[in-house]
Amino acid sequence: MAEKKKDDTPQIKDDELYEKLRDEGNSKEKAARIANAAARDGRSEVGERGGESGSYEDWTVDELQDRAKELDITGYSDMKKDELIKALRNH
Repeated sequence: MAEKKKDDTPQIKDDELYEKLRDEGNSKEKAARIANAAARDGRSEVGERGGESGSYEDWTVDELQDRAKELDITGYSDMKKDELIKALRNH
């Protein structure tokens, strides 16, 4: 018999929180970690642990461009702030 292959697709346990975090500018990975921790431990517990990073709207264009460069997003030098934020969130 063939061995069943494990599903390696990440599962989000708190979709509402995940989407809110993505809208705030968090990466897919970070949003998934926070949402799944909140589902496991409770939102208030995870909130107390907290994080330091603000939303992309609070970043300068230079900071957004630096982050886009880190993520290998192309065309970032010609983007306006709102375009940078959109590109970062959709990366």
